[in-house]
Amino acid sequence: MSELRKELGKIESVSFGHCGYQECMIGIQVTLSGKGWGVGDSRGDWDAELIKHDKHCKWTEAGRDANYADIMRYVSKLLKQAKVHNVNELKGVPIEATFDGNCLKEWRILEEVL
Repeated sequence: MSELRKELGKIESVSFGHCGYQECMIGIQVTLSGKGWGVGDSRGDWDAELIKHDKHCKWTEAGRDANYADIMRYVSKLLKQAKVHNVNELKGVPIEATFDGNCLKEWRILEEVL
């Protein structure tokens, strides 16, 4: 069993647009880095203009709409925590990343140093 470890770093890059599986999702994508490590993270859902819902889907349009709302609330929270006004300004913001072995478990903006 791996131990959780915390690493300090920063947001190396950030974008809002197509991301995720085969870039068929829309949402926010970040690259986090620190001394000797780097990892990507994204939050998105199927882009309604690229992936159409049909009877074979295991998800609903209402579910996609709810996920879109969650993504926007997440972006809003990141902007508030970083004290910035757009996603481009998140680049360089200090973060703390928690890893389980080599897997990113979670990360947060270090509001206390801003």
